[in-house]
Amino acid sequence: MSTAIPRFFAVVLDCADPVALSGFYADLLDWPRDAKPAEDDSWSTIEGEGGRLDFQRIDDYQPPTWPHPERQQMLHLDLQVDDLQAGHDRAVALGAVVLDQSSTSFWVYADPAGHPFCLLRS
Repeated sequence: MSTAIPRFFAVVLDCADPVALSGFYADLLDWPRDAKPAEDDSWSTIEGEGGRLDFQRIDDYQPPTWPHPERQQMLHLDLQVDDLQAGHDRAVALGAVVLDQSSTSFWVYADPAGHPFCLLRS
């Protein structure tokens, strides 16, 4: 493999509270919580099967307003589940907000910081 070819490493999400948001995703994905966030709680990292998510504090963070165009989403996470209803129940119990359930193969949510993400039937 060429040393010039980038390799995927992580996705970084902006938010107001990195420790809280990383905790939400750690619980949702059943990954370990960050045992050593930044001393000032400005950065948090979780890792598990399939990857790594990082969370960074942004002063005056404003969440996306999807599907409304005021503040567009810049990306969203697609997460597969074997049982869409069970995945839905878990996500909502952890603090996700339902944005759209019109599809039979995926449903759209907002995490506690307002980032859209999808649960997809595998």
